[in-house]
Amino acid sequence: MRRTALLAATAALVAGVVAWPAGAAPGTFTHPGVTVSKGQLDFTRAKVNAGAQPWKGAFDQMMGSKYADLNRTPKPRAVVECGSYSNPNYGCTDEREDAMAAYTQALAWYITRDERHAKKAIALMDAWSAVIRDHTNSNAPLQTGWAGSSWPKAAEIIKYTYSGSWANSGRFATMLRTVYLSEIINGSNSNGNWELSMMEAAVGISVLLEDKASYDKAMAKFRTRAAAYVYLSSDGDLPRTVPSQNLDTREKIVNYWQGQGTFVTGLTQETCRDFTHTGYGISAISHVAETSRIQGQDLYGTDIGERLRHALGFQAKYQLGTAAPSWLCGGSLKLGLGPVTEVSHNALRNRLGIPMTNTRALTERGRPAGSNNLFVAWETLTHGDNPG
Repeated sequence: MRRTALLAATAALVAGVVAWPAGAAPGTFTHPGVTVSKGQLDFTRAKVNAGAQPWKGAFDQMMGSKYADLNRTPKPRAVVECGSYSNPNYGCTDEREDAMAAYTQALAWYITRDERHAKKAIALMDAWSAVIRDHTNSNAPLQTGWAGSSWPKAAEIIKYTYSGSWANSGRFATMLRTVYLSEIINGSNSNGNWELSMMEAAVGISVLLEDKASYDKAMAKFRTRAAAYVYLSSDGDLPRTVPSQNLDTREKIVNYWQGQGTFVTGLTQETCRDFTHTGYGISAISHVAETSRIQGQDLYGTDIGERLRHALGFQAKYQLGTAAPSWLCGGSLKLGLGPVTEVSHNALRNRLGIPMTNTRALTERGRPAGSNNLFVAWETLTHGDNPG
């Protein structure tokens, strides 16, 4: 480690904040520590039990969802086969929703201390770890990333807060390593939301497995992709690129950016595709940044935070109703950003004091934020104005 990095780390330690050099795994992993921390969970639990809003309303929304049903029957498959837009759909929806249900049940356990929810989360995780062995077809990497983002969040809460028995926790960890991590760790050259979601899953799984090498590899890919996903004027005349994509001409870059040839701060690689996929990318960036913060390296204070800030503000402005100018996507936008703003809004506005005017308005308008039924769920509950 260079002397400057050592000095920075020492200064942060003296200040009471553990800071790690860019891309480096922590010396000791923090648990639970995938997207949501114990401090955040404790804050949420206290607010819900006090009947405070918006957390109580968000909790009621979660508990009224199909994912909180204690009678849910898991539907595991040995091979999950997913094509483009889940066609074919052989286990795709079942896997994603069972993973999301496991996370929902884990949150329900922590807040209510009702052991039935912990046992249901375990049953869902055990059912899949006993059966699944592969993902196939064209959307396999993305599908693996989506489901693989929810599984470790559930496992972290159960493993580190539930004192009851989870006899098959080792088998579940093996599943995540051999079936999920192996599929996603090398990334993707598709649209940026793919690799960002894949790296979200890889980072989360690496935390659960305490795998420093995989954490570092996933974080390095994440930082390269995030920089190539959200444009800042400081990037130059053209957006940054991922080296393996060989986007070596302006024509190729414009084509990859959905035909958009005018680049302004906050524009994303998929803005002119639609806001839904853009929301997937922004959400994955925020989740990795939050996990990294919990693990001791606050990416919000780096260009990652700057890109999140501007991406959210840019998209939020149009999602709130501002008409698109003719230079932006031909003057026509496909809206539908989704429930993806709470994590970054909390970090950037509440922790760092950035006004985030448009993002705040959109966040508060959408509360309580629910689920996108893929890999985002209950973030007003876990991150809404949460200082933890």
